Amino acid sequence: MLRGITYVITHEPDRRGLISAMSDPDRIVVPGDAAHLKRRLTDWLKREAKRDLLQASETHARAIGVTFRKLSIRDQASRWGSCSADGSLSYSWRLILAPSHVLDYVAVHEVAHLKHMNHGMRFWRLVLAHCPHAGEARNWLRRHGAGLHRYGV
Repeated sequence: MLRGITYVITHEPDRRGLISAMSDPDRIVVPGDAAHLKRRLTDWLKREAKRDLLQASETHARAIGVTFRKLSIRDQASRWGSCSADGSLSYSWRLILAPSHVLDYVAVHEVAHLKHMNHGMRFWRLVLAHCPHAGEARNWLRRHGAGLHRYGV
């Protein structure tokens, strides 16, 4: 999956260049040696996750009126994201596998912690003000989140 869409991974050993996602049919083309396929694909997914999460986090931080110090992508097993007291955001790279509205919700959730370092009423009001689909996204993660951990390293 990539952004909630199921893709077929196509290995093209004789092709050179970068990994690419194509939409007709939905496939991810991975060029190069088969011995490096898994690592190359995982690295590419992590870069895609960082790009999408950085964009979403910057957008929501501007809207909320906060700034973050840094953003990192990790291979977290139990959390989709976290926000430290020093303003660092950390996300699971597997969010790139989920539908875009789910990734967006997690970004809003973590950025909102820059203003409220708790899960109190003001925090949830802020999340819902910037992410009206938060309930739907949380339900998606409850139903499908564990399955995203089948993918990867």
